[in-house]
Amino acid sequence: MARDFEGAHDFRIDNFQVFKGQSAANPLEKLKSQIAAGAIHDSAEHCDAPKCQPDTQVAVQDDLYNWVVDGEGASEHPRKIKWVTGPAGSGKTAIMGSLAVRCAADGVLGATFFFASWSASAGRRRKTALVTTIAHQLVRYHPDPREEISKVIKANWDVFDKNLQVQMEVLVLGPLQDIARRPDSPGLRGAIIIDGLDECEAEQYHDSTRTSTRGRAERTNSEDQREILQVLQSASADPSFPFRIIIASRPERKLNLHNDYNADADITLFLEAQFNLLRRRYNFPPLWLPPGTIKALVKNASGQFIYAATVIRLLDAGRRETPKALLEAILKTGATQGTTSAPLEQLDAFIS
Repeated sequence: MARDFEGAHDFRIDNFQVFKGQSAANPLEKLKSQIAAGAIHDSAEHCDAPKCQPDTQVAVQDDLYNWVVDGEGASEHPRKIKWVTGPAGSGKTAIMGSLAVRCAADGVLGATFFFASWSASAGRRRKTALVTTIAHQLVRYHPDPREEISKVIKANWDVFDKNLQVQMEVLVLGPLQDIARRPDSPGLRGAIIIDGLDECEAEQYHDSTRTSTRGRAERTNSEDQREILQVLQSASADPSFPFRIIIASRPERKLNLHNDYNADADITLFLEAQFNLLRRRYNFPPLWLPPGTIKALVKNASGQFIYAATVIRLLDAGRRETPKALLEAILKTGATQGTTSAPLEQLDAFIS
């Protein structure tokens, strides 16, 4: 190579790269170098993560699996994102891990990403490697996107330095759109599972010790978590995006995509699912809830998930009162005190 430049002078080379003596790097190897390997459900780092024991959480797993495979039937506006919630220690990660194994075994897994604030790997604590890890798994589980993703990386070597939205458009949506336009489009489907979104820490872009950056507010965890939600929502809205996204997090850390977001619909879904679990656990009859229970609790919650989560926690705490008697007392208190900006105050008498 040196002989090619012998005697040359007065020239400049821009964007010069050498990849281990090759004229070009393998694009998929470059992609692999940008992922958070420990965030994938079957990684070595994830090997001791909790899994559901056989015959436990079966109903929840079945509901999620059936939604991934069958969707919502003939619904005019089917949803592509589902939120799974529960307090710390309620088994969300175990459910997501077992669901990922089941989906992978049946060929309907798109990708997984398990955030973990305790991890020594920055990739599992932050958003940076989310999209690249998803794209890497699409290549791993589905042969059709392999060539398309390889091509877009060759054409966009700097994509790994872009923001999440650009990475999603280039590495995931672009290849999926090209595949969807084929006459013999393979009809991709499956689940993209994101666990522990509330554990994602903010990526800081400024050195706060430098004088020039002082006074700039540090990014908050919720800002990066909200950015992730916006990117996932944008992807799910694309007609070429064939996957269903399942996001698991704690209820009190629910993130709003818009300032005018109304949480009532999600609180309703949460209460319906939790009351079904209570019914099975205590062998209650199918119509054990007093009429209008969920509607009343949603009204009492005033848009705050922590109220709904606390009600369920109280009912399942093994107190002297039966869950039915305790629920009736909670409903009576809510009806007496009415809607408030501090709905948890209604539960003080039951918590103490």
